[in-house]
Amino acid sequence: MDKINKYNDKTEQTVKSLKLFRLVALMAVFILFAGCSQKNVTPENETVSATQVSDATAVESEFTDSDTEVLDPELVNTPVEPEKLSPEEQKALLARSSGIDFGLDVHDTKEVQQYFGYFNHKARKTFTRWLKRAEPFLPYIREVLSQNNMPQDLAMLPFAESGYNSMAYSRAGAAGMWQFMPFTGRKFGLRVDWWVDQRRDPFKATHAAVEYLQILHEMFGDWYLALAAYNAGEGKIGRALKKTGAEDFFDLTKKNYKLSRRYRLRAETKNYVPKFIAISKIFKNLEPLGFEKINWENGIKVESVEVPGGTDLLALAKACNMKWSEFHKYNPHFRRQVSPPDSAITAYLPIRVMADASGYLASPRSRPFAGYKRYKIKRGDSWHRIAHNNRVPVAVLKSVNNRKSNLIKPGQFIMIPGKGSTASLYTRQVTKTRRTAQSRANYRVRKGDTLWDIASRYKVSVNTLKRSNGLRSSRLKIGQKLYIPDNSAKRSKSSKAKAESVNKQLVKYKVRRGDNLSVIARKFGVRVSSLMKWNSLNSRSIIRPGDRIKVYVQ
Repeated sequence: MDKINKYNDKTEQTVKSLKLFRLVALMAVFILFAGCSQKNVTPENETVSATQVSDATAVESEFTDSDTEVLDPELVNTPVEPEKLSPEEQKALLARSSGIDFGLDVHDTKEVQQYFGYFNHKARKTFTRWLKRAEPFLPYIREVLSQNNMPQDLAMLPFAESGYNSMAYSRAGAAGMWQFMPFTGRKFGLRVDWWVDQRRDPFKATHAAVEYLQILHEMFGDWYLALAAYNAGEGKIGRALKKTGAEDFFDLTKKNYKLSRRYRLRAETKNYVPKFIAISKIFKNLEPLGFEKINWENGIKVESVEVPGGTDLLALAKACNMKWSEFHKYNPHFRRQVSPPDSAITAYLPIRVMADASGYLASPRSRPFAGYKRYKIKRGDSWHRIAHNNRVPVAVLKSVNNRKSNLIKPGQFIMIPGKGSTASLYTRQVTKTRRTAQSRANYRVRKGDTLWDIASRYKVSVNTLKRSNGLRSSRLKIGQKLYIPDNSAKRSKSSKAKAESVNKQLVKYKVRRGDNLSVIARKFGVRVSSLMKWNSLNSRSIIRPGDRIKVYVQ
C-alpha cells in the first residue's frame, strides 16, 4: 500500500511538472511572437549616438563588404594593470595644454593613466600604425574643426573610434573612421545603401561628425559630456545626468552605481573619455615619448569630381592609369565598381590624373550602366523569368552581373539594365540585326546542320555567322533562316583585323581563372573576333589559366 501511495504521489508530481512546463513553454512562445510583432522604432524626439547599437539595419549584411575590416582589438580592450611610467611619460601625462583642458590635477583618474601607459607600451606598435594611417587626413580634419571654431583636439576622436580606419566596421554595424551607425549617418546627410557607404568617405563623414559634435556640445555645454554622448547617445547621457544630478562627466561616472541597470552607463562609455584624453596627451608629446612626429606636409592631396550616375568606375580607374585597389583607397565609400545609376556621386582623385578623369567622364562610354536598377531575387525566380519580365536577354543579364552559374538564391541582388543602359542598346541592336538577317536570308537550316559545318562549307567564321544573324548561342533549329555573308566579307574583315593591329601596342595577357574570350575582350575594349584572329583561334578553341593571349591596344 505504501508503494502504491508513493507511486501515486510521484505520478501526481510528474503531472504537475508537465503542466508547469507546458505553461512556461506557452508563455515563451507568446513572448517570442510579441517581440517579433514589435517594430524597432526610434521615437520622433529620441536621438541616437553615432556609435551606439540602436539601428536594426546595422547588423544586416547589406552594409558590410568582403573588403571591410573589423576594429583593432586595442580599441575594445580595457587595460587591467597600469604600466610603470618613465619620468618623460609622467611629465607628458601631467602636462597642461591648450584646447580642451586635460589637466590631470583636475581629473586625475586611474583610467587615463592606464590607457596612457597601454598605448605607450603594450599597444605601442598598433598606435604607431594608427599615426601613419592618420597622417594623410589630420591636416584636413583640423582645418574643418578650425573653420567651425571647434577644439583641434577633437581630431583625436577617430583614433579612439577606429584607429583612423575608413574601412573599419564594428560588430554593432558602425562604420568608417568616425564610426557612424547607418541611422545617424543618414541623419547627417551620408548615403548608406547597396551602392555606396559614405560613412567610409573620410571627407563627408568628417563634416557629418563635426556637425553632430557641435549639436552635442550645445546640448550639454561640456566637451567631455559631448564625447560621452557621441559614444552612448544624447538620450542616454541626458537621462543619466537628470537621474543622478551629476554636474560633469567624471561626477556622472562616480554616481553611475546609483542608476538602475536600464539607465547605467556601460563600461565602454565610462572608459571612452579617459581613453580619448590619454590619446590626446600622447599625441601632444609624440617626440618626447619616442614616436615619430607627424609630417603636416603629407596631407592627402586630392580633388573631388562629380561622377554621373551609372559610371563604370573600374574603367575610370583604368583611364587614370590606376589599379582598382589604388582607386578604392582614395574612394573607400564605393561598394560597387559602378556608381549609383540614380544620381551623381562624389569621387576623389589625385591632382595628377584629373585631366584623364575629366576626359573620360566627358565621353558617352563612361556611363555604360546608366539606367540600371537593382533587383532583389525572390523565391521562385530564375534567370529566364527575370529576363523575360524585364525584356532583357538571359545572356546579357548574366553577363552584366558577371554570373556563369544558372543558380540564384533568394535575397541576392542583381543589376538589371534599363532603357538608358548600353546593355539595353546592345539588345536593341541585336534585335535589329536579326530582322535585317531575316530579310536577307539565303540559307535554311537542315537536319544535322551546325554553325561550324555551315561556316566551314561557306568559308566564313562561326563568329561572323553569329554576328551577322544576331545569334547569342550556337544552337540552331531545323528550318531556321540564316544570312551567310560572301567570302569577300570574310577577307575584308580579316584585312581590317590586321590593319587594326598596326600602330598598336602588343600586350601578352596571361589568362586567369574565370577568364574567357568575352571577358578578356571587355577588359581591353576590343572585339572577340579580333582576339580570335590575333591568336589563330576558332569557336572550338579552349583557353586555360596560364595561357598567353595576344592583345593589340591603343
